[in-house]
Amino acid sequence: MISLSNLTMGTTGVLTFLEDADLRLLCFGGKGGVGKTTCAVAAALHYARRAPQGSFLLVSTDPAHSLADSLADFHPPGNLKIMEFNAQEALETFQVKNRGKFAEIAARGTFLDEEDIRRILDLSLPGLDELMGLLAIAGWAAARAYDLIVVDTAPTGHTLRLLTTPELISQWLRALDALLAKHRFMQERFRGSYQRDELDEFLLGLAGSVKQMERLLRNPRACRFVPVMLAEEVVIRETVQLLGELQRLHIPVQEVVVNRLYPENSCPRCAAGRRRQRQLLSELLSRNSLAEYTWWGVPLSPEEMRGSVLESLWDGARAVDAAPPVHPRVPRELPPRVEGAPPCPSPEITFLIFGGKGGVGKTTLACATAVRLAQEFPGKEIFLFSTDPAHSLAACLEANIGPQPVRLSPGLTAMEIDAPGEFAALKSHYRQELEKFLHTALENFDVPFDRQVMERMLDLSPPGLDEIMALVRAMEFLEQGRYDIFILDSAPTGHLLRLLELPELIDQWLKTFFGLLLKYKLAFRFPDLSQQLVRISRELKFLRNLWRDPARAALYAVTILTEMAFQETSDLLAVCARLGVPAPVLFLNQATPAGDCPLCTALNHRETLIKNKFHLTFAGRRQTLIYRQTEPRGLQRLAALGKALYRPGIMENRHGAVTDMPALSS
Repeated sequence: MISLSNLTMGTTGVLTFLEDADLRLLCFGGKGGVGKTTCAVAAALHYARRAPQGSFLLVSTDPAHSLADSLADFHPPGNLKIMEFNAQEALETFQVKNRGKFAEIAARGTFLDEEDIRRILDLSLPGLDELMGLLAIAGWAAARAYDLIVVDTAPTGHTLRLLTTPELISQWLRALDALLAKHRFMQERFRGSYQRDELDEFLLGLAGSVKQMERLLRNPRACRFVPVMLAEEVVIRETVQLLGELQRLHIPVQEVVVNRLYPENSCPRCAAGRRRQRQLLSELLSRNSLAEYTWWGVPLSPEEMRGSVLESLWDGARAVDAAPPVHPRVPRELPPRVEGAPPCPSPEITFLIFGGKGGVGKTTLACATAVRLAQEFPGKEIFLFSTDPAHSLAACLEANIGPQPVRLSPGLTAMEIDAPGEFAALKSHYRQELEKFLHTALENFDVPFDRQVMERMLDLSPPGLDEIMALVRAMEFLEQGRYDIFILDSAPTGHLLRLLELPELIDQWLKTFFGLLLKYKLAFRFPDLSQQLVRISRELKFLRNLWRDPARAALYAVTILTEMAFQETSDLLAVCARLGVPAPVLFLNQATPAGDCPLCTALNHRETLIKNKFHLTFAGRRQTLIYRQTEPRGLQRLAALGKALYRPGIMENRHGAVTDMPALSS
């Protein structure tokens, strides 16, 4: 081991996840924007080059795939297959293949008629789309279709949701099994015995596949999860949470990759960043709870890690320990520097969404905007909230923020909405009303069979309903008149896109579910649930219309100056255009100023090329350049950033406002 102060001078050692011949599954995960894709591609290339006779698969389970962007025009070895797994397409294939089985299972054990069953099956079963990727990967590993499968996962919150999918899938498997229970009972009663048939085998097969997947993920000889992180406060916090969850889930972790560490040089800007990284990592690695892991540092590269450059990623990796800096100093503050700042959002705005690729600074800019608006419009109440499973508002604001509104300053309130908790509350209300109903109407149902069916109706809701419930909670505040301007710190691009498209799917499910309650005269039996469903439907309709109103809503896209970020931002803005969501502002964040430092000069040169590409491609949008600065944390620093982020004057939130972008090297 070597100290952080000599990070670039030691020997590389052995990264065991690159040398373990027994591994069948190697997963890379972490907060968005830390370099998961880069590490996954580099590891896959390493194995493919080292064993030319072997067979390897590199697969992405992130809804916002970036493997192709990472490889660019580089052609990988012939023994390495690249796949960006389309979970939705796999789910549709699965549903078409098994629709008849699902329909027969439902028909055997429920009071629903054929039309009801068809309507339910037309909706997406929860978690099945995400499960498709895991089941496919586990099946390939079990069949030894490849010597090793390397997985590029989604950002932390959604990766953890993916890894806990078996629990969710078990819920709806039990729901389907409950539908067959009545049929089994009747067969045993009238025939004296019951023989398992095709439908039983179908459910048993699915349950067996889920168990096989769980065994693989928890097998330390066959599977390894490698967290990737940056030496930044918010990323460190999320990585520690990730390690804790992986330990709880018994998913094996031995090593952690710390990406983009500043090398030793004489540049004051690099030196300030390097000192900050050393301090943060020294504090992190001194924790006894993290002593079991080996930490590897990868230096910041002057070249963007794409294409053939990826093959050299691990050459610079060095082992890192908890030794503190020899002469600890407070890092020099880098004040906010913004060029091409847009006018402040209008006081008439109601809803601002900050969206983009993980790790580009969405949370920071959302917080800075909220602080600025609270100061700019003293008569307005600003509500800053997050629905991302991996919340980071609390770390950015340096405040104790959770699932209840917290007052931060005059006119500013923040909240990290507990999306799963909101959905759990809905299910709890349903169960309570169901209990009351069954006590008064048992003559109409075959207990325990119909009871089980009714109990599990909400388990067959589409994925993402919890996130919609979180948005509905925010809309309640709007309806009550508690707040005037809502600022959403969204999940990374792939899941934001799903969230933007969810209202249509959820509305369809609500109509189906509520239609069943009305058809079977159950709506009046569940007055609280019925009222909640009506309210959710009303709020979703309002939300859809609000998001499409350029006078009241806007999405501010946040990106960085890399080719991969450009591609992902293009996808986000294309979906906004298709859905009619106005996206008038594009923040080009974390830019490197020109200087005498060779590293900064190289970064500035490559970023200038991407900046020009953004400028030409999205010439009709306001584009704002934000230079790299000291990580702004707390209300005071965020206020300084917010002041620099917007110039005086009010912006009309419309498309087509062209701004003149300064040259990055100026």
